[in-house]
Amino acid sequence: MHLTAPAIVCAVRLHGETGAVVRVLTEEHGMVAGYVPGARGRTLRPVLIPGNRVSAELSVRSESQLPSLRLELVESRGPWLGEPLAASAIGWATALAAASLPERHAYPALYSALGALLDAVCHAPSARGWAAALAGYEALLLRELGYGAPAGLPDPDDFPAVLALLDRLGPVIARYPLADRRSDVMGARAVLRERLGRIE
Repeated sequence: MHLTAPAIVCAVRLHGETGAVVRVLTEEHGMVAGYVPGARGRTLRPVLIPGNRVSAELSVRSESQLPSLRLELVESRGPWLGEPLAASAIGWATALAAASLPERHAYPALYSALGALLDAVCHAPSARGWAAALAGYEALLLRELGYGAPAGLPDPDDFPAVLALLDRLGPVIARYPLADRRSDVMGARAVLRERLGRIE
């Protein structure tokens, strides 16, 4: 098996002395994981930032081996990692996808929603410009995985209503898609929600 596709980096776990197991979300193949050799090197470290858009090339030699993954940077989210609120949003959105989506099941709507959310986080003048997109992404993920979610979203300009929806979605996410791993992943959401609550 061999595939090449645009992808979003969602999770990076160091493996061995120099490599990493990386999970990326693609539009047509869903979440795929592969081994990236040399991941700790100066060249690849800036590429392996969750949220980055990349061109992914996955090669599978046999069913018993972890696929080999080669990534080329298309768009970096690195410049926004110095902003606590943006960094929290990028970290949470990608961690949620990596932890909840099954391997190799296509979710084209989620791929598009995650890309749009990340673009909004990086280019909106403040969190008020992307909080509704975050709520929409979480609700879509719940619906796509079959857990149900509110069909209607509040007016994006009604920030208190958007925060209220995020508060309703949180327990559902913890109870269903993240039931087995909520402690570590939901911690990222708790930090993000606290920071959103400080906005006046």
